[in-house]
Amino acid sequence: MAKIIECIPNFSEGRNQVVIDGLVATAKSIPGVTLLDHSSDQSHNRSVFTLVGDEEGIQEVAFQLVKFATENIDMTKHEGEHPRMGATDVMPFVPIKDVTTEECVEISKKVAERINKELAIPVFLYEESATSPDRKNLAKVRKGQFEGMPEKLLQEEWAPDFGERKIHPTAGVIAVGARMPLIAFNVNLDTDDVEIANKIAKIIRGSSGGYKYCKGIGVMLEDRKIAQVSMNMVNFEKCPLYRTFETIRFEAKRYGVNIIGSEIIGLTPVKALADVAEYYLQIEEFDFNKQVLENHLLG
Repeated sequence: MAKIIECIPNFSEGRNQVVIDGLVATAKSIPGVTLLDHSSDQSHNRSVFTLVGDEEGIQEVAFQLVKFATENIDMTKHEGEHPRMGATDVMPFVPIKDVTTEECVEISKKVAERINKELAIPVFLYEESATSPDRKNLAKVRKGQFEGMPEKLLQEEWAPDFGERKIHPTAGVIAVGARMPLIAFNVNLDTDDVEIANKIAKIIRGSSGGYKYCKGIGVMLEDRKIAQVSMNMVNFEKCPLYRTFETIRFEAKRYGVNIIGSEIIGLTPVKALADVAEYYLQIEEFDFNKQVLENHLLG
């Protein structure tokens, strides 16, 4: 069986359509790779791509996308709500079919080494590819962001896994790694007070005592004048979407604030949405494998 690997690069550009179109063209230019989805957000000033391909193709498209971003995104001019440290901020590889996490770790290391060797961008390995426990969590790796990275790289414990202790002058730093499927899940509030979103994010994220498999920050969507709780759900089976959604609803009430909508950025496993449907519909003894029609059609 052919191996299928997913790659979800995040780029620090969500406003310049010419650059975004160039990234799309690059993503579609490599044989053996399919661009499944891409989305851009002006407030976050960020684009997220979802690609799948074979082992050779996914490595090549990953490098070519980083190369294009390096040549066309200047981090010294970047502003946006989302934390970031590089033109290509993060590059995860996810096992999809007939491939193991360990194989994705090896792929991530090969791509990371090439990025540094040919583009002179320092690389941190994170999640399953991490070389130390402190580097598993992307938030810790990215802390300080682009502006703080020159000083951070000089700290004894923060030497890049590939490259010298200095950032690329315009492309910054990149994190590359292997991980299980992650869901970028955002909840929008009917307030323009971003501090409320920050307080709620602090309550739900694992790093400050909330849900272990949830990472969250508060951001302001300037184009809509509303605050958002922006989350990365790193294990939807152990922390389902409905749990954080309901907690946000509950905590928002203390400020007289309501949820006005939510969004998923990029693609999501269908199981994550089925779990939400099962919860809200109170379906008894639901069997996802047996009762979802598409599971039988796809084999």
